[in-house]
This record gives sequence, structure tokens and C-alpha cells, in this order.
Amino acid sequence: MGKNVIFTLLTMLYFFIYVVTSLNISTDEYALLAFKSKITFDPNKVLEKNWSQGTSFCNWIGITCGTRHQRVRGLNLTNMGLEGTIAKEIGGLSFLRSLIISNNNFHGFIPDEMGNLSQLREMEIQNNNLNSAIPTSLGFLENLQKLNLFNNMLIGDIPNTIFNLSSLVEISFKDNFLSGSLPTDICYNLPKLELLRISFNQISGNIPPSLGRCTNLKQLSFSYNNFTGSIPMEIGNLSKLQILYLGYNNLTGNIPNEIGNLSALVYLHLGINGFTGSIPSSIANGLPDLIGLFLGVNKLSGEIPGCISNFSKLTILDLSDNSFSGRVPMNLGNLQNLQLLNFEYNQLTNDPSILELDFLISLTNCRHLKRIQIGRNSLDGMLPRALGNLSASLEVFTADFCGIKGIVPNEIGNMSNLFELSIGHNELTGTIPDTLYLTNVQMLRLNDNKLQGSIHVNLCRLKNLYHLDLGNNHFSRQLPTCLENLTSLRKLNLSYNSLTFTIPSTLWTNKEIQIMDLSYNLFNGSLAPKIGRVEGMRELYLSRNQLSGEIPSTIGHLQSLVILTLSNNRLHGPIPELLGDLISLQYLDLSKNNLYGEIPKTLEKLEELMYFNVSFNELSGEIPNGGSFKNLSADFLVGNSKLCGASQYKVMPCKGNATSSSSKTRTLKYILPSIALVIILAIILVYLMRRLNRNTLLTDQSTSPIIVKRISYYEVLNATNKFSEENLIGRGCIGKVYKGIFSDGMIAAIKVFNLDLEGANKSFDTECHILCNIRHRNLVKVITCCSNLDLKALVLEYMPNENLNKWLSSSHHFLNIVQRLEIMIDVASALEYLHHGCPSPIVHCDLKPSNILLDEDMVAHVADFGIAKLFTEDQRISLTKTLGTIGYMAPEYGSTGLLSTMADVYSFGIMLMETFTKMKPTDDMFVGEFTMRRCVFELFPNAITQIVDVDLMNAVENNDGTEESCFRSIMGLALECTTDLPRERLAMKDVLTRLKKIKSEFC
Repeated sequence: MGKNVIFTLLTMLYFFIYVVTSLNISTDEYALLAFKSKITFDPNKVLEKNWSQGTSFCNWIGITCGTRHQRVRGLNLTNMGLEGTIAKEIGGLSFLRSLIISNNNFHGFIPDEMGNLSQLREMEIQNNNLNSAIPTSLGFLENLQKLNLFNNMLIGDIPNTIFNLSSLVEISFKDNFLSGSLPTDICYNLPKLELLRISFNQISGNIPPSLGRCTNLKQLSFSYNNFTGSIPMEIGNLSKLQILYLGYNNLTGNIPNEIGNLSALVYLHLGINGFTGSIPSSIANGLPDLIGLFLGVNKLSGEIPGCISNFSKLTILDLSDNSFSGRVPMNLGNLQNLQLLNFEYNQLTNDPSILELDFLISLTNCRHLKRIQIGRNSLDGMLPRALGNLSASLEVFTADFCGIKGIVPNEIGNMSNLFELSIGHNELTGTIPDTLYLTNVQMLRLNDNKLQGSIHVNLCRLKNLYHLDLGNNHFSRQLPTCLENLTSLRKLNLSYNSLTFTIPSTLWTNKEIQIMDLSYNLFNGSLAPKIGRVEGMRELYLSRNQLSGEIPSTIGHLQSLVILTLSNNRLHGPIPELLGDLISLQYLDLSKNNLYGEIPKTLEKLEELMYFNVSFNELSGEIPNGGSFKNLSADFLVGNSKLCGASQYKVMPCKGNATSSSSKTRTLKYILPSIALVIILAIILVYLMRRLNRNTLLTDQSTSPIIVKRISYYEVLNATNKFSEENLIGRGCIGKVYKGIFSDGMIAAIKVFNLDLEGANKSFDTECHILCNIRHRNLVKVITCCSNLDLKALVLEYMPNENLNKWLSSSHHFLNIVQRLEIMIDVASALEYLHHGCPSPIVHCDLKPSNILLDEDMVAHVADFGIAKLFTEDQRISLTKTLGTIGYMAPEYGSTGLLSTMADVYSFGIMLMETFTKMKPTDDMFVGEFTMRRCVFELFPNAITQIVDVDLMNAVENNDGTEESCFRSIMGLALECTTDLPRERLAMKDVLTRLKKIKSEFC
């Protein structure tokens, strides 16, 4: 009886185990088939052919099962090119320990059900397209050791629960769109963590000091985020740390000495931040294994410590874009493994008692050097002959804007592997040595020096040359005819030299060259018809030479041409009809030649044309009036006495033939009386409307607190206390501004023009004409004027808070972010009215902070219209010789006098940058190509707060990232306003809309 009971129980137990096991197997299989069903693309048909119910799932590709229970332990489908979503049923694989589906194209959500995988040790879903938030359920995976979700499109905050998984060894979320901040207790529960990477996201806030508790960390990467504040000194506790990447953030303060405690550190990247102070000596003395040191683009100062040579293993040293001063250390040669040295954009000097740049001599010990970049310093020395002893592996040597003097040494030719040599904007003299023409060089820039002699035929050996710039030197004689050998050449600049003879026809055989500048030389002869072969040409500058003959019609084959300048030559003959085939052309200058005949009608097809100048030729016939010619200014046609056309061109009207005239006479005989009657009625109607408008205007003015009345010279004299210095409130290039108190108690600003200056009368007339015909709350109002032989003055509304420039430059006054935005909105409103709200557009031409006046309520008013330009009804663009203020002028306005409403947009963008950074475009730091716009552009978007006004940053209270987002939006708008090409800038009405949107979002 007992044996039967035991047997029965054993049978039931076996049956139960069988059922349960079968149930579990079907559960895993169901989950895998559900996963397969969500795959929409399987390029190798791996799952389609292999994952079928006819075979055991433990034998399917990518599946690993346990030996005891035949449950799924591993799922590895990496690098299979799969597309689809992750099925939520995957959460049913309750024995799963390893999930690796990286390097595919999974998109959509990470299922919450994945939090049920309690046995999971490893999750790798990197390099996919997941675009959801990270589910908080992942914080339930208590056994998880590796969590890699990098290079997806994940959004939202990182769940704090993940940082409580004490078993984690690796966390990598880099290359996503994650935001928010890190928890202050981030490392309280991560004793085993060795790798933490969240770079390339949008994480903000401070770096938590609790990071110092993750004492097993070997790699910490927070670069390319929005972190602020300083580096916590607790980071010095991470004694096992090998990689520390904090670059491309908004970190400030000094570099902590405690970093010198990280004796295992191999790479240290703190570049593109706002660090100040000097390099701590503890770093140079305490990091014996350092291979890469990146401190570029900060605000570090002081001397480069000599003990930096202690980094015996260093391969990369980047200290560029800081304020380091003093001499370059002479012991850099101790860094025998060095491969890259970048000291650009600093204030480093050379020992004035030593003629040569002797620190370069010490670098000859660095036999692995590949790049030396020392440009934008004040080295003021000569290149040593020992330059030729530098590493044979050297590939890049740049030393622009360094004040380098003397000759280019012959020994430079020993750099056989050099592919970039850039020593432009210096004071080099003599000739180019024959040895300089290195066969591997791709970029050779010796521009803006004092080099002379001829350009040697050895130049033709540079088969790999891509960019050659020898502009602005003293080269003379003929160009070598073998230039056709430079088949890799794309950019050629030989401008501002004294090159003579004809342009070799072989130069036009390179079909791929894109930019060629031969302007400002002494080339003569005619242009070869082969010019039409350069099919890749985008920009061709041939102005200011002595070219003669006709413009070859083959130039019309250059379909990619955007800019063509042939001005100031001796070209004659007609303008080729085929120029109308240059469909991409935007800029065409044929002025100051001897061209004759008609302007081809084919040019009307050039829809992209923005600048067309044929002034001072011998052209005749009718001016085309279609296409871009509708907006052509008469200034671009002057000097052609036989041209005729519409009145807008300020030329004589075109005469019809005799038959046509007779017909018109007969027609006018019958319709003239009717026209006369209509004209008389129209005059009466206009007269009555003007009377009505005048009465309305006087009624409106009568409600103004400022009473309009005539003011004499003596009243102005008395109001200003005889123009005393006590009443002087401003000076300008054309006169002075005084505070005036009149006998009736009225206070006004009186702008007195200096009649001894040329242009004062014209400036006075311009301001009177414009300001007396426009009205807007953000434009300074004219009360009246005084004009006689002794005095020309405008009496303006008085602004007690002076101008924007004084507020930006004052240390006693402060404008908060809202006030600055409101001021710029006021200015934008005024410009929007001038550009779009007046009967004819008005361009201010001299927009800058000193011309923005502030009333008692801090409302901004645009002033000083002395050089403003009033466009005619059909004008979009004009040419003027009157220039605005350097630094605020648009490029096309400053260089060519080309003027449009887009010039004001550019000036507004510069002023927008200045208002929020307090930097001036004329600051000494902005030299050559390094402008304020470029400074903003290089730091935008992640490092933009480095240049925001310090007082403005200090005024931020909640530090939640809102203000930083606001600054980025403002600087982004400023960059859009200041693009080089006018057509790419925003219209002022769009600028105003964007500014109002920024204010509504952030203020």
C-alpha cells in the first residue's frame, strides 16, 4: 500500500515537472516569435529562415540556452541590419542574462516590460534609432552590470532609479538627446561602477560632488553637454580614473589641484569651457601616464609651466584659444612621444634678445610630431634653419599671424611628409626657396607677407596641391605655363601682387578648380577661349589688371559660376550673349572697361543675380527691364552716355521710329483732352485729401506733450548756455549734441552740425527729410529745426537715460536679460517699420549702440539718420560711397558699398551679440578673419555662455538652464542675421517675430 502511494506521488511529480517545463518552453518560444513579428526588415533573412517552430528555439541563431532547464539565457543579434521595434513580450524571457541587439535599426520605445528581466546582467542596445524616454522600470534590474544605450535618439531625463543599481559596472548613454540633471547622490549606491559615459547629450546643472564616491571609476565622460559650475574637488578621490572627458560644456572656475591626484589618468579633456586661472602645477607633477591633455578654448592665463615637460608619455598637447602669455617653454623637447602641439590663439612671445624662434629647435627631439600649430601669437622672430630637422613625420605646420620675420629657410624642404604649410599674415621677405615645393603638400599658404621674385616652375610638381594662397605679396614676372599639371588644385589666390604678361592659357585646363583670384596684378593680353573649360569654377576674380581684347563667349560655359569680376581692365567689345547661360551667377562686375554695344537681354534669365555693375563703359541701347534688372540701381549704370531706358535708371528715354511716333501723335490727339480732364480731377482730389490729412495731423500733434514751434538761432544759443561744455551730452563724427532748456521750460536734445566738415549740410538735409516724414514710437522724434548760414541744428526729443552704449560700458549700471531683450525688440520694431512700414524702404546705414537712445522708461529709440538711404519705390539694392561704422557694417556694404535693408539686419545682429556679451566688434582681440561673429559661431551652441556678459550670468538665480537656452536662442538669431550673403539673412519682420517669441518663452 505504501509503495503504491509513493509511486503515485512520484508519477504526479514527474508529470507536474513536465507540464511546468513544457509551459516554460512555450513561454520563451512565444516571446521570441513575438520579437520576430516586430522585425520589418531582415536583409539577410536570418530570422525568417532560421527562427521557425519546426526546430528547438535553443538552436536558433543568436539564442543561447541554459543546459539544465533549456531556458533562454542569451539573445545576441548584433550587426544583422534588423529594422523594427522591440516587442514588449521580450519581458517574458525571465531567465535572460544577456541581451545584445546593438548595431541594428531598432526604433520606437524601450518596453517597460524589460524591467521584468530580473536575471539580466548585460543590456546592449547601442547604435540603433530608439527615440523614447528611458523607462524607470530598468531601475528594477538588480543584477544588471552593463547598460549600454549609446548612439540612439533617446529623450527625457535619466531615471534616478538606474543610479541605485549597485551591481552596475558600465553605464553608457552617450550620443542621445537626454536632458535634465544628474542626481546629487549619483554614486551613493554604485560601488562597482567603472565606466560612466553620458557625453553628447543635453544634460545640465552642476557635476555632483558625490562622484568622488565612485572610487572604482576608470572612465568618466561628460563632454558635449550643458554642465555649469566648477569641477568638484572630490573628483580627486577617483584614484583609478584613466579617462576624464569634461570638454564642450559651460564649466567655469579654476582647474582644481586635486586632479593632480589622479595618478592613473591617461586622457584629460577640459577644452571648450570657461575655465580661468593658470594650469595647476599638481597636474604636471602628478600625472605620469598622461597621453592626451586638452585645455583649448578656455580663459586660462599665466605662463605655460615648464614642468609640463614631465609628461614623458604625452602625445597630444592642446592649449589653444586661451590667454597664455610669456615665453614658450624651452624644454618641450623632453616630450619625445609628442604628436600634436597646438598653442594657437594665445599671447605667447619670444625672447626679444634671440632672433630665432628657439623653442622650435627643442622640438627637433620630438621624432613623432605630426602637427605644430602656433598661429595667432606674438612671437616676433625668425624661422630657424633647424626647422628642417623636425620630425620626418610632420604633416601640418601652421604659424599665421605670428609676426615672423626674415626669410623662409631652405631647410624647410626637408619636411617631406608635410601636407599643410600655413605661415601667412607675417613679415617674411626674400624669395620662396626652391626646396619649399614639397611633393605631398596639399595646402600652401604664404599670403600677406613681403615675399618677392617669381613663382618658380617647381610649383608645377605639387600634384597633390589643393589650396595655394600667395596673395598680397610682391611677386612679379610671368606665371609658369606648366600650371596645368596641378590637377588637384581647387583654390588659387595670387591677388595683390605684380605678376605680369598674359595669363597662361594652360591655367584654364583644370576643369575642377573652384576659386581663382588673380585680381590686383599687372596681367595683360586677352583672355583665352579655353577659359570655358573650367567647368567647376564658382568664383573668378580678374579685376584690377590690364587685360584687353573681348570677353570670350566661352565664359558662358561656366555653369557653376557664382561670382565673376572683370572690372578695371581694358576689355572692349560687346558683352557676350552667352553670359545669360550662367544660371548660378549672383555677382557680376564688368565696370570700368571699354565695353560697347547693348546689354544683352539674355541676362534677364539670371534669376540669382544680386549685383550687376557695368558702370563706366561705352554701352548703348536699351537697358533690359526684366528679371533682376527691375531692381537695378542707376549707380551701376553711370558712365555709359548712350544707354536709354526707364526713368529709374536715370538715363535718357529710348526713342521709337518715325512711324511709331506719328501713330502716337494721332492717338494722343484724340485722348489727350480726356487725360487732361482726369489729371485735373486727380489733382483736385489729392489737394483735398492732403488738406484733410494735414488737419488730422495737426490735431494729433496738438495732443503731444511737446509743442511744435519755430526756434531761432538765439533761442538755441540761450538754451545751451552758449554751447557750454556743461550742456554737452554727446559727440559724433558730424557734430555735437547738447542738452537744451528753453525759456518755456521745455527740455530737448539739440544736435548741432559742424558746418566746417564736408557732408554736414547733406547729413542735415537727410535727417530733416527722413525724420520729418516718419513717425514711430521707437524712432527719435524731431521737435523742430534751426537752419541758417550760421547754424544748422535739429531739436530732438530728450532722452534722460542716454544711449545703450553707455549702459553696456558702464560698471555702475546694469541691464537684466528682460531689459536687454525689450531694448532689442524696440530697435527691431523701429527697423521693421523703416524697412516694411514706410512707403519706400529706409536703410539706417549706421546702426550701433551709441545710436540707440533710452527714454525715462528705458524704451529704446533709434537715432542719427545722417547717412540713411531712402530707397525709391522699385529699389531693393543700391550703391553708396558713404560708409557706416567699422565692425557694424555688413561685408558687402564695407567692401563694395552695396546697400540694401539686409545691411541693417547685419548691423542689428552684431549689436545683438554686443548687447548680451558686452564684447565690441572693434575689440583688439578681433583681428583679421577672427571677428566677433566668428567667435560666437565657434562657441555656438554648447559653449556660448562662455562669452555671455559675466554680470548677466551672475544674475541668474535658479540656474535651471532656462537662461542658457535663452542665450542660445538669441545668439542663434544673431548668427542668422550676420551671414556673409545678404540673401541668407532674415528679414527684419521675421527677426522681430523671433525676438518676441524668445521673450515669451523664456521671460
